[in-house]
Amino acid sequence: MQYTTLGRTGVTVSRLVLGTMNFGPETSEKDSFAIMDSAIESGINFFDTANRYGGPGHAGRTEEIVGRWLKSSGKRDNVVLATKVYGGMSEDPNATGVSAKNIRVEVEQSLRRLGTDYIDLYQMHHIDRSVPWEELWQAMDQLVTAGKVLYVGSSNFAGWHLAQANEAARRRGTTLGLVSEQSKYSLLTRDIELEVLPAARAYGIGVISWSPLAGGLLGGAVAKANEGRRARADQERVAQLEPQLTAWEDLCAELGHAPGDAALAWHLTREGVTGPIIGPRTMDQLDGARRALDIELDEATQARIDEIFPGPGGPAPEAYAW
Repeated sequence: MQYTTLGRTGVTVSRLVLGTMNFGPETSEKDSFAIMDSAIESGINFFDTANRYGGPGHAGRTEEIVGRWLKSSGKRDNVVLATKVYGGMSEDPNATGVSAKNIRVEVEQSLRRLGTDYIDLYQMHHIDRSVPWEELWQAMDQLVTAGKVLYVGSSNFAGWHLAQANEAARRRGTTLGLVSEQSKYSLLTRDIELEVLPAARAYGIGVISWSPLAGGLLGGAVAKANEGRRARADQERVAQLEPQLTAWEDLCAELGHAPGDAALAWHLTREGVTGPIIGPRTMDQLDGARRALDIELDEATQARIDEIFPGPGGPAPEAYAW
């Protein structure tokens, strides 16, 4: 396993992040336990979940599954446990967002479901423009002081949100502010290279990439579509991107790597990226993701990848101005 520190903190995390969103709605509890067992045995110590995960009508179920595994395995202290708050958990008008009131309620519910007395990384699942930063940091500071949360992170923030959040934390005298940002990032979605990644690097914020395979499109989608192994809606998406995806799959075949493994390996080359979230539904998918750690992409190969999937041209404003 490869490790790094989470942003500017001293906590050590694996370069692959185990995403648990499929635990419950797609993967049985028994199979979820087996995946977590295998992940921790192979050195993956960074687990990510959210209060909303569990499937329609079952919000919270995924945290409960993770909590039961933590109890039965006795591995709580070996896991850097991350969860999120934002999405509505009931019809109560205050049961959504990151107001001080909702944070207070939801952190207790997540702690109960996870069967733990602390959360390593508590993340805002989305920007909440209705909540002043002062209110947000007051609520988070109280959780840190109480020992219920160790670090605070964000998800789906723009670059200027990262700057706003950490400058507000600095004014308040908050010790750390944001230490991580979870962003949608893949070879097909490189927008964060404009401002999110530069802002994160400037503030020492570790970036965790979600949907690193672009919903499976980068995992050999053309070959699967030709074999009839993708749904009709997915086949339409593949058809729209077929020239790029075919070139990608041809390059991976030349390199001798599975497309999904190579796509994950690309994330490990990105400056400022802590690691991609892998969300295996099966043990085979977990095994495949781990192969990414053994793939080295040299500069010439990365240049060829950029030809297939051009990024925005670097950071702003140089990407679009002189």
